[in-house]
Amino acid sequence: MEKNRSSKLNIAIIHPDLGIGGAERLIVDAAVELVSHGHNVHVFTAHHNRARCFEETVDGTFPVTVYGDFLPRHIFYRLHAVCAYLRCIFVALCVLLKWSSFDVILADQVSVVIPLLKLKRSTKVLFYCHFPDLLLAQHTTFLRRIYRKPIDFVEEITTGMADMILVNSRFTASTFANTFKHLHARGIRPVVLYPAVNVDQFDEPHSYKLNFLSINRFERKKNIDLAVSAFAMLHTLEGDVLKNHNLADVTLTIAGGYDKRLRENVEYLEELKSLAERNRVSDRVHFITSCSTAERNALLSECLCVLYTPKDEHFGIVPLEAMAAHKPVIACNSGGPLETIKNGVTGFLCDPTPHDFSLDMAKLIQDPQMAKTMGEEARRHIMELFSTKVFGQRLNGFIADVSRSKED
Repeated sequence: MEKNRSSKLNIAIIHPDLGIGGAERLIVDAAVELVSHGHNVHVFTAHHNRARCFEETVDGTFPVTVYGDFLPRHIFYRLHAVCAYLRCIFVALCVLLKWSSFDVILADQVSVVIPLLKLKRSTKVLFYCHFPDLLLAQHTTFLRRIYRKPIDFVEEITTGMADMILVNSRFTASTFANTFKHLHARGIRPVVLYPAVNVDQFDEPHSYKLNFLSINRFERKKNIDLAVSAFAMLHTLEGDVLKNHNLADVTLTIAGGYDKRLRENVEYLEELKSLAERNRVSDRVHFITSCSTAERNALLSECLCVLYTPKDEHFGIVPLEAMAAHKPVIACNSGGPLETIKNGVTGFLCDPTPHDFSLDMAKLIQDPQMAKTMGEEARRHIMELFSTKVFGQRLNGFIADVSRSKED
């Protein structure tokens, strides 16, 4: 008998490290929404720090089980990919051996687990591709190319074994086709499922301080130094573009995920602080590491605008959160933000240079009412296209389709 679209299913979600990044936010939203549609959802991961995680993972909304946290994340700061594979394989094996069959398993980031999960033929596997890993890894030296070659090969082969592949944007879908050419030739096409944001968590703004806000993990690929440099460049505009405006009250807050276990996080934070000092703005640039959801929402409520600095970002959840909080976003004119920000309406899309960013920042300093008007339009935009309700309905439909194919 064909299962009804609203039938209760047993769903497992496998995610490498349940921290507080954008990928983790998507996985948590997926679990919450699937639970709201009546499914039994269980999340499995190799790491979950209850003191540094999203609240929904500890409040009983769905169970979280950790396997393999004793396995290394790297070997002398090398072999990160191999260690990630081993940790996820261990999680997958534990799920196979210790748990009865699930109707559907949703995996993301590490595709090598897919053939293992499909050993149980009664289980269907959805794979959410945030971005091809082989494009994120460095291939700069001969040894690294040799090291990555089998990993890249395995990524494409195993990704193609999923019953359905989801991606986070049209940008990622096109990159997927250009990267995994063999899969594309076989007619394998990923389906776009945009990440979403829970709009209900954001109240009306309490104030509009002359504070620019950057929210990102402290990683170099997030290009946060662009925010610091653009903020410093405002002073070169003070006598020309910013007439009759005293910048003494204008500040920049840089907040985001920070894990002292990760050397890059530690090093990059120090680099950003040094950059602010060299540009003589350190007294007005404030750093906040690993703020809670409540702290982040408070920062969003009070800021004038959010600066989103990554170039060619696959999607970018921060612009959604900012717009849901009634705030405009200034972002690079590439990647995911092209699909989420309406230029000149809900924010600005500009070249990734300090000069261009600072010009758009200056517009909002001169006219704070513009920021308020843009923020109101941004909120409507998110409600219509990027709410967790819309995300949950679409994901539930994909889960039902895959489950129904099992019955067929």
